[in-house]
Amino acid sequence: VQLQASGGGLVQAGGSLTISCAASGSIFSINVMGWYRQAPGKQRELVAWLTLGGSTLYADSVKGRFTISRDNAKNTVSLQMNSLKPEDTAVYYCVSSRNIAVFPGYWGQGTQVTVSS
Repeated sequence: VQLQASGGGLVQAGGSLTISCAASGSIFSINVMGWYRQAPGKQRELVAWLTLGGSTLYADSVKGRFTISRDNAKNTVSLQMNSLKPEDTAVYYCVSSRNIAVFPGYWGQGTQVTVSS
């Protein structure tokens, strides 16, 4: 499975940004898609995931501000980020897996999101 993320950039605090990820390869094996992020000097952390069945999980820090969605026909997953804060600044990684038990299995390259104060 190959994951290609796009859409990162620079945005002011309070603004919005959407990042997307396209999956290719053995996509029939994908059940869960989601996002991790890594801020400078910090460990990678889960942001959100979404299963084929529609179950979602969000990190407490992004609940109510971020929305994950997917287009199964196009094998893409997107993360709509609203009310962005400087602490959301990080490299965001697209991830996927066959199931929750092995999540995250596949990693894409990161896309930089920078929120200025």
